[in-house]
Amino acid sequence: MKNILTLLVLFCAMTLQAQTFSTAGWWAPSAPKFSPVVGEDGMITFRLRAPKARQVKLAFGEGDVLVKEMTQRPDGVWEATVGPVAPGEYEYKFEVDGLKVLDYGNPSVKAGTEIYGNTVEVFGSEPRIDERRLTGSEVDVISYRSSALGTYRRVCVYVPAVYYEQPKRKYPVLYLRHGGGDHERSWWESAHADAILDNAIASGAEPMLVVMTNGLTDGSWAGGSTPEGIALLEQELLQDVIPLVEKRYRVKKDRQSRAIAGLSMGGGQAFVIGLNNLDKFAWVGEFSSGLLSDVALDLGTYGVSLDASRINGALNLLWISCGTEDERWEGHRAFSAKLDSLGIAHAFESAPYAHEWQFWREQLYAFAGRIFKK
Repeated sequence: MKNILTLLVLFCAMTLQAQTFSTAGWWAPSAPKFSPVVGEDGMITFRLRAPKARQVKLAFGEGDVLVKEMTQRPDGVWEATVGPVAPGEYEYKFEVDGLKVLDYGNPSVKAGTEIYGNTVEVFGSEPRIDERRLTGSEVDVISYRSSALGTYRRVCVYVPAVYYEQPKRKYPVLYLRHGGGDHERSWWESAHADAILDNAIASGAEPMLVVMTNGLTDGSWAGGSTPEGIALLEQELLQDVIPLVEKRYRVKKDRQSRAIAGLSMGGGQAFVIGLNNLDKFAWVGEFSSGLLSDVALDLGTYGVSLDASRINGALNLLWISCGTEDERWEGHRAFSAKLDSLGIAHAFESAPYAHEWQFWREQLYAFAGRIFKK
């Protein structure tokens, strides 16, 4: 019996010793990055562990997507390299035996009403316009009740560093709208609007607040583009969002100090809301709007009157833009020509892009540099 007790004591001691907590190995060097790996030459290597997969493809880019077959290594890892690519932020995803798959080792994703893919950044010798290089600004996230939609919503507000450095000064406001399938955080999280504004202001743009609202009404892509949907969003903006901003922040409250702009779906919203409220906005911009690209569309359905004397006398800037590789390009050219024929003054901007974030980043930077100038 004594021997049995001795064995039990020894067994318990050995068990406790085996379960002793240890931090050994915690401070070992990190393993090399698995995927994606960005080289100094702009080449990007993507990898995915899928030893049982029969076929894996890489889909790289947004508007003009590069689809590339990946090669399986003996250890079951699939691999593909693209580039060299210009500095920027790029979207990608994998297709495994016909199914879309995320890169689960990379937490950087593009998301809106769904998760669209992962993102990877390529840095260059010169800082990008959307690259964080200044400090002091912030983005506030504020909840409010939408009287038009009868629900609680959130708004994101970019506040420049100078707002805190010069506490007696009042600032103009840009109301910035997102595209279909995105939400109020997309301009900030997917496009780095805060960094873009920091850099624009550092390059001479007028310091401003930027208010990023939710442009969806029912969660669908179409809800924010119908006449009824835009009317609800207009009511929400005028009755809830603008009063909230003007009560909470030191901002100017005259029409010369308000601008409205947006991309794609949000571009149509900005155009309609802006032109229907010329007593409240003196600067209107749209980037790649599908609404304005439809040559058969009657803007009168949205209450918009393309009257040159009314518009020219009220707007300091009407900004129209679209990428030349976008399927909306020809419609934009036709719309710009229509404005010309009506005698409506406007800026018409383009660049060799498809329907993609890089174009909209550059448009925001350029538009911010033009507005609120005396």
